[in-house]
Amino acid sequence: MLLLCNADVHAPESIGLRHLLIGGGKVLWMGEAEPTLPDVLGIDVIDLQGARLIPGFIDGHVHVSGGGGEAGYASRVPAPLLSRYTTAGVTSVIGLLGTDDVSRSTAELLSHVYALREQGMGAWAYCGGYHIPPTTLTGTVRGDIVFSDALIGVGEVAISDHRSSQPTLDDVLRLASEAHVAGLMTGKAGIVHLHLGDGARGLELVRQALDTSEIPARVFQPTHINRKKALFEEAVALAKRGCHVDITAFPVEEGEDAWPADEALLRYLDSGAPPEWVSISSDAGGCLACFDEQGRVCGMDIGHSGALLETLNALLVRGLPLERALPAFTCNVADLLRLPGKGRIGVGGDADLVALDDAGRAHHVLLGGVAHVRDGAVVRRGMFER
Repeated sequence: MLLLCNADVHAPESIGLRHLLIGGGKVLWMGEAEPTLPDVLGIDVIDLQGARLIPGFIDGHVHVSGGGGEAGYASRVPAPLLSRYTTAGVTSVIGLLGTDDVSRSTAELLSHVYALREQGMGAWAYCGGYHIPPTTLTGTVRGDIVFSDALIGVGEVAISDHRSSQPTLDDVLRLASEAHVAGLMTGKAGIVHLHLGDGARGLELVRQALDTSEIPARVFQPTHINRKKALFEEAVALAKRGCHVDITAFPVEEGEDAWPADEALLRYLDSGAPPEWVSISSDAGGCLACFDEQGRVCGMDIGHSGALLETLNALLVRGLPLERALPAFTCNVADLLRLPGKGRIGVGGDADLVALDDAGRAHHVLLGGVAHVRDGAVVRRGMFER
């Protein structure tokens, strides 16, 4: 058991200074007066001295088994290690496959998800990858979601991208119906997580799907919506129709036809679109490649979960209140993906908690009530980390 004292709690709404009793992976009690507890219980105490306590980030787009591969086998990105998440304040991840859904498989992806779970991380995944027909365990998207507890949808399915399988409207509708029905059968999210390239068609397929089918708008979640300014405007319009949209915290050069994640969220919140229908993810472990006119890789970077905390701090510097910024990293993701106990701080909820220091760094990080970062130092590492 653990007692957190003098926490300035943002749950994500600001509720002021509180003390929290943690046990069994949950928040057992929260109150204004510090409790008197018997010494025989041997309760560990951390005095946060007024530090901001927030829900752990849910990174909704992570290549947990590594991404890349567009420039040959040597360009396959290795899987991120555990502390790369925890030091960034990330306590839950959603894993997926990208361009390489041939040498990387759903089985391999699930192995990494289960490894992260064994180390305390909240972890789930999408079956499939960029291409249609999708790579699966059981032979169908519906079977994967129904029979694997960790698989909650399908993605990242590529559209408007030269690396995609150039899916048709019928392809997208069939995939969405499989995911939606599996979600109904299991109580899972049952969504289609859509990778957006920079092709001229943009979100045309999603608009057509909404116009011509009965599938609920929430089933379609486009990501990378800030990679083009015009694409972002399309995504905002879809959010007003009920789609959940995802901003990526990737680097943006000055003068580039894209919005940095902090600017994109501010523009979204000012647009009048529902504030609960937006999230920010990192593309951690993914290859952030650029291509020439012939479709060949001309440069690359690697996504990292630390981009989420960088984005949050940039938003705060620009004057956005913490309680308005946090939902895109926490409860909005938990609500869309139907992850009970995640994304909020409350009695009975999971004790996935992050205390920020004055500089906005993750000073204490708890996964299921267990400290992984304490006083700014990593105290629990992955099996193969030094």
